[in-house]
Amino acid sequence: MKNKLKELRAERRWTQADLARELDVSRQTVNALESGRYDPSLPLAFTIAKVFDLRIEDIFSPDE
Repeated sequence: MKNKLKELRAERRWTQADLARELDVSRQTVNALESGRYDPSLPLAFTIAKVFDLRIEDIFSPDE
């Protein structure tokens, strides 16, 4: 699954640790999400969308 997390985080000038705090996950989880090594659970995807005030489908897209 592709995502725009790194770009969204950079727009806010947040570090991975900053985003991890917002999501209540580890920095390693944020790194794995950004690199595509980990797909979020549905509850985490909703939390990510809420933090960025976007729809899930605006952040995540299936691999083509």
